[in-house]
Amino acid sequence: MSISSDLADEARLFLRSTHSAILSTLSARHEGYPYGSVAPFVLDHEGQPLLLISTIAEHTKNILANHKVSLLVFSAGEDLHANARLTLLGEAEQTDKNALHLRARYLRYFPAAEQYFDMHDFHFYRIHIQQARFIAGFGRMSWIDGEALRSERTSLPAQESAIVEHMNTDHQENLKNYCQHLHGVSPSQVEMLGIDRDGFDVRADTRIHRFNFEQPVQDAISARAALVAMAKACRA
Repeated sequence: MSISSDLADEARLFLRSTHSAILSTLSARHEGYPYGSVAPFVLDHEGQPLLLISTIAEHTKNILANHKVSLLVFSAGEDLHANARLTLLGEAEQTDKNALHLRARYLRYFPAAEQYFDMHDFHFYRIHIQQARFIAGFGRMSWIDGEALRSERTSLPAQESAIVEHMNTDHQENLKNYCQHLHGVSPSQVEMLGIDRDGFDVRADTRIHRFNFEQPVQDAISARAALVAMAKACRA
């Protein structure tokens, strides 16, 4: 595997661990100037960012005039230059906000956004990644083709809500053990938010933690096997 392939895998997992970014669009009001704004997002199951934005927002007006955008994702920390960051170049496309699995997935991560789904001026926009620049650390950087960040389609989108509900209802102890053994935290409240082929996310009290699988999963059966194996490793 080449260095760029290694970085592409690392970049994909890094992107899956984040949920906020800086969205840059080309200003329709001030031609030729980029316009930056904060942008909470979730990824769909193919790894494409999904944003819920209003038609009256400046960045939406810019997208309608020119759908080419940039999304800057970075790790928080005192020394931002020493941390990983990922710049995505892509094309924003309006997407049906009433698609059930996308709506459910978005609201698990951002429950306060539920009111926006009933407003006619809020819509989903999916960013189709064309190119990415990933800086993993000093001397480790590369341009990455958007296809290298895309995950293959699986049956998980249709199965995700049921898996999440099952874990949150019947396996609270396992979720707490994952947090304790893999992130060193002992939360009083845990909630699985989403699961994808690469791993899953858990809100532990107020913070979201990412858990990566050793091997990608394809469906509920392989996801269950991976979760059981992780639970056993945490008890070992």
